[in-house]
Amino acid sequence: MAAGLLLSSAIAALFATAVPAQDPSSGFVDPPPDRIVIKIATVNGSGCPQGTAAVAVSADNTAFTVTYSEYLAQVGGNADPTAFRKNCQLNLVVHVPQGFTYAIASADYRGFASLQPGASGVQRASYYFQGSSNTVFKNHPFSGPYSDNWQATDTTDWAQLVWAPCGVQRNFNINTELRVSAGTSDPAKSSFMTMDSTDGDISTVYHLAWKECPNS
Repeated sequence: MAAGLLLSSAIAALFATAVPAQDPSSGFVDPPPDRIVIKIATVNGSGCPQGTAAVAVSADNTAFTVTYSEYLAQVGGNADPTAFRKNCQLNLVVHVPQGFTYAIASADYRGFASLQPGASGVQRASYYFQGSSNTVFKNHPFSGPYSDNWQATDTTDWAQLVWAPCGVQRNFNINTELRVSAGTSDPAKSSFMTMDSTDGDISTVYHLAWKECPNS
């Protein structure tokens, strides 16, 4: 995907809806009324080939959704030997209203897993701003036998949120991974994990926390 490609789902002017004020002691403020626009600068990985990832911002500026169309890890049966692990690194340019900064407060992942007895799978993710250290991956393991939808949520306490620097444009990086292991399962039988919802769209929702920058 070309650097700086602005996805059509994120170019509309998106205004905040009326929401109750947050408890001031929590540090959260209402989302800014001006639009937030997100571009994908680069996208790399076996789980998100070119043209298979897109970003859309919620109308109230409190979340954005990344959708994929080819994110599946598989092992056993006729699976390619390299298909047991799929990953995706998104480098996002986030244009934030003046006077505000943001952090990723939580992320919701959904998918479907079909794991044979003895097989296992894991979903993992990390998040960091350009120029900062890569954060530790957060892991969500699954064990076979399993054949159902799955959901995983990464949540960060307010005191541990990593905020975008005020007044400086820093791209935001999201690294995700699906990994499936055959373990002691029958190698002739396939086990797999996808990051998808029941309607077939592979989607992940990232929830934003907002605060005003000093001297804004």
